[in-house]
Amino acid sequence: MAAQCLCSASAVPSNSRAFVRNFAGSSCSLDGSRKPLVPGSSFRGAKLAVERPRPERSFVRKRHSTVATVLFSLPTANQERASPEKLPKWSARAIKSFAMAELEARKLKYPNTGTEALVMGILVEGTSLAAKFLRANGITLFKVREETVNLLGKSDMYFFSPEHPPLTEPAQRALDWAIDTKLKSGEDGEITPSHILLGVWSEKESAGHKILESMGFTDEKAEELAKSMDKDVKLSYK
Repeated sequence: MAAQCLCSASAVPSNSRAFVRNFAGSSCSLDGSRKPLVPGSSFRGAKLAVERPRPERSFVRKRHSTVATVLFSLPTANQERASPEKLPKWSARAIKSFAMAELEARKLKYPNTGTEALVMGILVEGTSLAAKFLRANGITLFKVREETVNLLGKSDMYFFSPEHPPLTEPAQRALDWAIDTKLKSGEDGEITPSHILLGVWSEKESAGHKILESMGFTDEKAEELAKSMDKDVKLSYK
């Protein structure tokens, strides 16, 4: 290879600057063609790979803002009982209890949210006076869930509940009872889980009432809870 390069160099005058430029910027191959020179190491003569710096691509993750929708009113069968301005608001704990009731109905694969699910929702939320009152009287979530399965049975294995299981008629009447009782009291404040629990208790033939009764909940205990149902701590969503 060196011999061929020297031969090609002798064919051009030694004082030619064009040759020097062409020869310095090219190398000879075995077939006589010229290729661009690659910088080499001064010690070993090995070719060094020279890479041009590539512009770095910055991958920015697009964060989509998640908007949490909070319901400030629960389903009611009578929309005309009072003007929207006069209707009492549901407390944050009552709203969460209702959401947990729907979740419990879905866990059990039931097609509807019944009074038994309302009781479980109150216990799942766990921080209201109603939930504390139930636990103080030996009524826990696991016992209510077990009694629910014993009373209503298990759902089909391949059945999937809707995202928001609709309320049964007794459960709807229980919520309406809570609203009407709050309106009749004439007191300020919000509708609490205690109102929901007492609404369930007012439905004598409902599954929730039967389950509470089987665990020792009585009219006397309902009256005791009614005395403090308006004293739940306010914790409204903003």
